Amino acid sequence: MIDKIKNELSLIRPHLQMDGGDVEFIDFDPATGILKLHLQGACQGCPMSQITLQDGIGRAIKEKVGEVKEVMTI
Repeated sequence: MIDKIKNELSLIRPHLQMDGGDVEFIDFDPATGILKLHLQGACQGCPMSQITLQDGIGRAIKEKVGEVKEVMTI
């Protein structure tokens, strides 16, 4: 499961890196379906970071990994 999530993140990361940002896998709890990520670089503190997280990263991961129910940053 975690490998599947990390693989999907590896496909998303180049898009974030083009804008000076990045994302790091922190944890996934299969019992709750919560995926914890850490936004890095230009994504930290960006006013659009929550939109990027939910509508970009979250949506893409949830489509490919059905066990992920919620995505949050720490």
